[in-house]
Amino acid sequence: MSVKQVSNNAEVDERLAALTTNANAIRAIASAVEGTIGPKGLDTMLVDKFGGVVITNDGVTILNLMEVNHPAAKMLINIAKGQQEEIGDGTTTATIMAGSLVNAGMEQVIKGVPVAKVIEGLQVGVRKALTFFKKHAIFIEDFNDSLLKQIALVAGRGHEDIADLTVKAARLIGMEKLKEANFKLSETIVAQVGAENRVFEGIVINKQRMNPQMPLEIKDAKVLIVDDALEPEEIEEESLSTEAGFQRFVELQQEFCRNLEKLKLLGVKLVLVDRGVSPLAEEILTDAGIMVLQRVAHKELRRAMEHCGARFIKRTGLKKDVADLEKYLGKAALVYEDEKLEQTFILDGAGKPMATVLVGAATEEVVGERERIAKDAASSIQAAIKGGYVPGGGAVELAAAQFVKDNRQDVKGMAVYGLECVVEALEKPFSQIVLNAGFNPLEKIGDVVACQIEKKSIAYALDCDTGNVIDMLEKGIVDPALVKIYALKAAGEVAEAILRINTIIKMKEYKSNIEETDFDA
Repeated sequence: MSVKQVSNNAEVDERLAALTTNANAIRAIASAVEGTIGPKGLDTMLVDKFGGVVITNDGVTILNLMEVNHPAAKMLINIAKGQQEEIGDGTTTATIMAGSLVNAGMEQVIKGVPVAKVIEGLQVGVRKALTFFKKHAIFIEDFNDSLLKQIALVAGRGHEDIADLTVKAARLIGMEKLKEANFKLSETIVAQVGAENRVFEGIVINKQRMNPQMPLEIKDAKVLIVDDALEPEEIEEESLSTEAGFQRFVELQQEFCRNLEKLKLLGVKLVLVDRGVSPLAEEILTDAGIMVLQRVAHKELRRAMEHCGARFIKRTGLKKDVADLEKYLGKAALVYEDEKLEQTFILDGAGKPMATVLVGAATEEVVGERERIAKDAASSIQAAIKGGYVPGGGAVELAAAQFVKDNRQDVKGMAVYGLECVVEALEKPFSQIVLNAGFNPLEKIGDVVACQIEKKSIAYALDCDTGNVIDMLEKGIVDPALVKIYALKAAGEVAEAILRINTIIKMKEYKSNIEETDFDA
């Protein structure tokens, strides 16, 4: 063998070593969640070094909590997190398809197919499948669509009470709000041990009154939201040792008291504060019968602002006259603290209508999982309203795989092998659902595809209880189209990124503030 051949073989071995290492890492991540997919999917237990335990069926929770060091694995987890952030569901499907794409792509490269050709075919296949998903999406016209609850039920893993709650919340908020890009129905979910399941127009603040002598309940409350600390302006300690400095300190205290008196004149009954509240302010506001919540999370402050129709104000803004201050106030029909739940409820605000879904749980161990399930159900409802729904159970992916197969003629040369990778990835969710249900995937894929062709319908898949091929739409097993679209896009992106990696090189340690070397010296 010549020196050139030895060199070429070494380069090939290095290339395959990098790809194999990355593919194995991706496969390990996919295998961690694939057992959870489908109605017969099982739970995963995650244990930390202190013995803490989380038991969940939620893909993104598993990915977030599992210990991962490999950079390729972290890439996949970040893609899945992006799916969760954008759509709120479908991370398991995205992860499983990404694992399949990378694994199938690696096999083609090992056989001798150039990576560029695999990627070319992969890109074409993903585009065709995405077009197929969009074409077959069935749009929801109004809340009377009976499949809306089914979408929540499927995403909510069969929890009837959670499906009812999330659909009711969606109705309360309305179609227009649900279609807004920045609004997330999942953020209306609050889970609490000992709470009763309910949906109401209003918000929950995870804080109690700062003083038990403050009112427990307020009707027709004027609301002030301080995006700051509620305390006098500070003065440097060194200045206090001088007569002028001490005088300035006294003036600031007196000014602060006068500002708080304005709140009494305005009839303010609830004050929400971003940071701390001074003892002086606490005493004055308690005597005035004003409820104060301090150190409220900024996200909760913003929701309160929108729902009550208030405006944020800084502590220096309290210097304004009474007429100007009134413009910053919001209103709520009822505010009360639930001492058992240690939360404060603000209902029927004068601003934007907002719904809150309160999900109860019997124990601390269950509350986190109940909240995750409810958030998945809420996200799926919103995604379906935005982009329609498709048959579930892996039916639409199988039909898309057949569509991609039937259009191989659009791909020339060895790129067809990349197209085959997409077909394999599209079949993977159905195969895993069937496997988790205890049936033979190869046999059932053949049965379902034959039925879809015979019936000229993409809606057929497997009944995981009986093993029979059934119509998913008739059965009410549907998924949001956007979940499928983003899952495949995410899987395609991570697979392409992994396949493009030619070599893995360990970086040397460096400091970000290293001075640049003057090479001209």
